[in-house]
Amino acid sequence: MLSQLSVTTALGGALIGLSAVLLFIGLGKIAGISNILANLFSGDKNADRAWQFTFIIGLVLGSLIYDALVGIDFQPRENLPTLVLIIAGLLVGYGTRLGNGCTSGHGVCGIARKSTRSFSATVIFMLIAIVTVAITSPILGQLKQ
Repeated sequence: MLSQLSVTTALGGALIGLSAVLLFIGLGKIAGISNILANLFSGDKNADRAWQFTFIIGLVLGSLIYDALVGIDFQPRENLPTLVLIIAGLLVGYGTRLGNGCTSGHGVCGIARKSTRSFSATVIFMLIAIVTVAITSPILGQLKQ
């Protein structure tokens, strides 16, 4: 029997895919969140920010609506030092720019477009994530004690 979490996870994934398809068909734009955010806040005066702003607002409003209707049972990890969280966030941001996109951009949009670069990037993301968890789990476990 399917749990509520697996159903909502599958539905969320389908909606992400649908939004990427609709953005591509409707505007011919790629739904890579990191690049949308980077372009939205860039100093380029010629940038078309209307669709980027609308897309980001839609992400936030969609989450708020879901939370209001269903509720989100989110439990943040406890006892992690703030410095670890800040460093992790900075590393994710740096990696996103270094890799010319994030997992959503490469994994959802790039692979759908049969991009060799996106396929390679997604494989590398997953391998690095596995190695990172294997290395940091024992360290973070000790920090929690």
